[in-house]
Amino acid sequence: MLTIKLAKVGKTNKKVFRIVISEKARDPYGKALEILGSYNPYSKELKVKADRVKYWISKGSTMTASINNLFVDNKIIEGKKAKNSKPGTPNKRKAEKVEKTKQKEEEAKKATEETKATAETPTTEEAPAKEVTATEETPITEETPAEEVTATEETPAK
Repeated sequence: MLTIKLAKVGKTNKKVFRIVISEKARDPYGKALEILGSYNPYSKELKVKADRVKYWISKGSTMTASINNLFVDNKIIEGKKAKNSKPGTPNKRKAEKVEKTKQKEEEAKKATEETKATAETPTTEEAPAKEVTATEETPITEETPAEEVTATEETPAK
C-alpha cells in the first residue's frame, strides 16, 4: 500500500521535511517512488506538486495524519482534519485522569453539603453550649496581654 508521508531532511536542530510517496512499511528516509514537495516547519512554507498529490490519491494511496492536516490547511485537498495521536496513548490517559478528578470533586462536594446540612440544623442543646464557651474564652485572652506588660515593666527596674 502506498502512503504519502514526511521524510526528515536537514540538520539536527533545523529540520526540513520532504513530502514523499512510498510503501507504507518502507523507511521514509530510504528510497521513495516520487518526491512530491517539501515543508519547512519554521517558516510554515509548503511547496507541493498538487496535481501529483491528487493523482496518487486517485490511485488509492493513503496519507499520514500530519500530511492530511497540512494539505487540508493549505487547501490542497478538501476534507476534515485527522487526529494525530494514536489510540491508547496520552489522550486516553488524560481522559482517565480528568474522570478521576471529577469524581473526587463530586465526592468532596457531597461531603461538604452533608456537613453544611448538619451544621444548619443544630439541636437546641448545642446552640447555648457554643455561646457559653465563646464568652469564657474572651476574658482569658484579655488577661494574658496585661500580665506580659507587667513583666516587662519589672525588668527595667532591676
